[in-house]
Amino acid sequence: MSNEEKQNEKLEKKNRKIIVIGIIIIAALIICVILLLMRERKSDETPKRNVVVTKDNAEDVLDEMLEEEYVEPGYYNASMSTTWHFATGDSISEDAYVANEERNTNDVYFDVFLADNEEEAILKSPVLPRGSRLDNIALDKPLSAGTYNCIMVYHLVDEQQNTVSTLRVGFTIIVEG
Repeated sequence: MSNEEKQNEKLEKKNRKIIVIGIIIIAALIICVILLLMRERKSDETPKRNVVVTKDNAEDVLDEMLEEEYVEPGYYNASMSTTWHFATGDSISEDAYVANEERNTNDVYFDVFLADNEEEAILKSPVLPRGSRLDNIALDKPLSAGTYNCIMVYHLVDEQQNTVSTLRVGFTIIVEG
């Protein structure tokens, strides 16, 4: 092999290394951009501005994004009080709430049933957009005094309000009098 052929081979290897490094940097930048686009803003903090990803900060941005909690589309983090108190069966509860956290991926509505009768809802909610909360809850069907085991069925909905998936949560309703 001549000197010229050896130099050409070295040059080709060097060019391949540069191309591979370039591809890795571009792939890292693409991953960072995708993760930035998927990240949800936290509702209890001042929203962060997006970060321009460069080859110098790509690893730091990626590490920061990987540390954040991610809610997969179609899944739901339930945020609600698990015991609802009512002075009477037709009054408004002061401690009942249901929130659709900002980090969730879908709007949601829910129906409440007595645990032993899931045919007739005692409460049907409106659609709760992400980041909203329902307070001052009153039952659609008044209950007499007592303690009731209940089931809340969350319906995660798409933009057309079609159910994507459901989530069932048990909780207690107490009617004082």
